[in-house]
Amino acid sequence: MEKLAKYWEEGPAECAVKCLLCPRKCVIAPGDVGYCRGRKNRGGELYAINYGEATSANPDPIEKKPLYHFRPGSRVFSMSTAGCNFECRHCQNWTLSQSSVDEIDTVQIAPQEAVEKAKRSNCQGIAYTYGEPVIWFEYALDTAELVHDEGLYNVFVTNGYMNLDAWRDLEPYLDGMNVDLKAFSDEFYQNVCGVPSVEPVLDTCKWAVDNGIHLELTNLLIPEENDDPEQIREMCRWIVDELDPRVPIHFSRFRPMYKMMDKSPTPIGTLERALEIAEDEGLEHVYVGNVPGHEADNTYCPDCGELLIARSGFSVSEYNLDDGRCPSCDAEINIAGEPSLGR
Repeated sequence: MEKLAKYWEEGPAECAVKCLLCPRKCVIAPGDVGYCRGRKNRGGELYAINYGEATSANPDPIEKKPLYHFRPGSRVFSMSTAGCNFECRHCQNWTLSQSSVDEIDTVQIAPQEAVEKAKRSNCQGIAYTYGEPVIWFEYALDTAELVHDEGLYNVFVTNGYMNLDAWRDLEPYLDGMNVDLKAFSDEFYQNVCGVPSVEPVLDTCKWAVDNGIHLELTNLLIPEENDDPEQIREMCRWIVDELDPRVPIHFSRFRPMYKMMDKSPTPIGTLERALEIAEDEGLEHVYVGNVPGHEADNTYCPDCGELLIARSGFSVSEYNLDDGRCPSCDAEINIAGEPSLGR
């Protein structure tokens, strides 16, 4: 399925087009696709060739995204497509991200059908996830509008690498997002992800906070790549100063994948050190991810230390908040939306 794309202009050469969706700004010759493999020049016009082409469509717990402070306990219908505007050497979904819809099995799901599937699955929203939803923009935008019409929510799980004009178009329909802040270093983004700079990702995060979009961050710590304590401290200070100390961050454990099979898994001590740094810098909600059973998988009151949300895997096993407040000290906690426990 295809649709005329948004965000492009005529290119410098005859019949070429320049894509303006993400900071790459690919110049695409007739018949070619952009770096992300999802947008193609057909006769001097840019088309989204991945429109409605889903590689996955399944219900998940919202905690799996991970979104720990957004509609706790709810179910979300998770959808993805092929392709990506990054080429991360450690990508856990590389069979999807480094393929096009012509190279991998997909199922066509129209926007209205996606909404109906979410409702039939007893989901309270749709997550555009697994692959990179930025490159699925036209489909996500059309679907997200219908999702809101039905009283459901929309969340993005994204690398955050999209131009602000596109984020602004999506803003009326986007309720939450987890941005994968891969490192606080241009060098990492250049050498590991294949893009020039982290700055567009930081701009996305600031945009989300400024526009009331619930934001959580994931930082996958890779040994000897982005685990320097001072870099982690610098990132945490930036979150406190430029975003909000209430923004949750998930320090996630790396496991060898794709082009980084020679690396070792992240030592748990490295994750716990990152947690200590984040809390020292004033971040209120810090989590350790990909370490089953770790106590930092739970939510505690940043003021008095009371256990607020206990989790077992991706399930909420205990929920003690009272109308978004700590039952012990009455501190207001950054929780977006009502919980959907037992549904």
